[in-house]
Amino acid sequence: MAIADRLRKLRQKLLEKELEGILISQPENCRYLSGFTGSTGFLLVTQDTATVATDFIGFEQAKAEVAGLEVVRIKGMAEGLAELIHGLGIRRLGFEADNLVFSQHSKLSQQAAEKQIQLIPTEGLVESLRAVKEEEELACLMRAAGMADSAMEYIAREIRPGMSEKEAAWELEKFLREKGSEAVSFEIIVASGPKGALPHARPTERRLSQGEPIVVDLGARVGGYCSDLSRTLCLGPRSGTFAEVYDLVLRAQLSALDNLEVGMAAEQGDNLARKVIQEGGYGEAFGHGLGHGVGLAVHERPRLGPKSTDVLQEGMVFTVEPGIYVAGWGGVRTEDTVMMKDGRAKALTRVGK
Repeated sequence: MAIADRLRKLRQKLLEKELEGILISQPENCRYLSGFTGSTGFLLVTQDTATVATDFIGFEQAKAEVAGLEVVRIKGMAEGLAELIHGLGIRRLGFEADNLVFSQHSKLSQQAAEKQIQLIPTEGLVESLRAVKEEEELACLMRAAGMADSAMEYIAREIRPGMSEKEAAWELEKFLREKGSEAVSFEIIVASGPKGALPHARPTERRLSQGEPIVVDLGARVGGYCSDLSRTLCLGPRSGTFAEVYDLVLRAQLSALDNLEVGMAAEQGDNLARKVIQEGGYGEAFGHGLGHGVGLAVHERPRLGPKSTDVLQEGMVFTVEPGIYVAGWGGVRTEDTVMMKDGRAKALTRVGK
C-alpha cells in the first residue's frame, strides 16, 4: 500500500479525534508513514500536508529516502517544530504520548503555549494501522522468518557442551548477518540451566552442559521488518522434568495455534494456551502474555495477554510463545511467528515439535 493510503487512513483518525494535525515522533511510525529510516526526525501530518522535519544529521538522508512529502531542516527541536506548526495554522495538535519524552514535551509545550497551540496526547493511532500488514510487508516478514528458521537449525547442529552462551549467541548473529539479515531484531538470547528462568536473560560466559534446558531466542531483520523465534534445546538425554515441562509448553502452543481465529479477542487467544499450562500445574510459572505483534518493531500490536483489548484481524502478524519458568531450575519457551490468513493462524516459522 502506498504511503498516501496510510496517510489517508491516519487523517480519518485525526478527524475522529477532532485534531488538526499530529506530530509523529516514534521512529517506526515515521518510517511507516514517510519512508524516512533515520532516528532524528519528526513527521507533522495535517489534513493537507505531511512534512518530515529533521536536523543536520538526518536532512540529506531524509531527502534521499522520502518521496512525495516535504522535507525541512530545523534548528532546535522545540523552536523549529513550533514555528513549523504555527506556520500551518494548527491550533489542536496531537502528539504520541507514549513516545515523546518528558524533556521534549516540556520544551515543546512552552513554545506551543506562546503560539496558542494546544497539545493533545494520543496513543496507538499509527500502531493500530501498522497492526494489519500489507502484501509487501508480509513478503519481508516471511523472508525474515525463513532466516530465523535457518539460524535455529544451524545452532541446533553446532551447539555443544562447553560452549559459552556468548559464543552460541555470536554464532547465531554471525550466521544471520552472513545470510543477509540487516541486523538482529534484538539482542540474541541464549539462556542455559537456571538462567532460563529469566525470560529476557542475556548471554554470559556460562558454559553449556548436558541435560539442562537452553532457551534460544533470535530474530532477523529484512527491509526493516523483524522475525522472532524461540526454541528450548537440550544437549544429551532429557530429564524427566525437562520432558514434562517441554511437552506441556508445546501442547499449550499447539492449542492456541489450532484454535486462533479472526474476530477472537486477543485475551481469549491468550487463554487457549494459558488454560493448558494452568491445568498442568504450572499456571504461576507462565508470567507473560502469549504473544505480541511483529513488524517494523519486534514488539508491537496486537498484544495477546490476559488484559489485552485487541481483537485479532485478517493480516495481523504476531508471536505465539507460551513459556514456563522455574527459579533454580530453568525455563522452557517455544515461540513461532504467525499471520492471520483466511480466518485462521498460519505459521510463518516452522513450528517445532
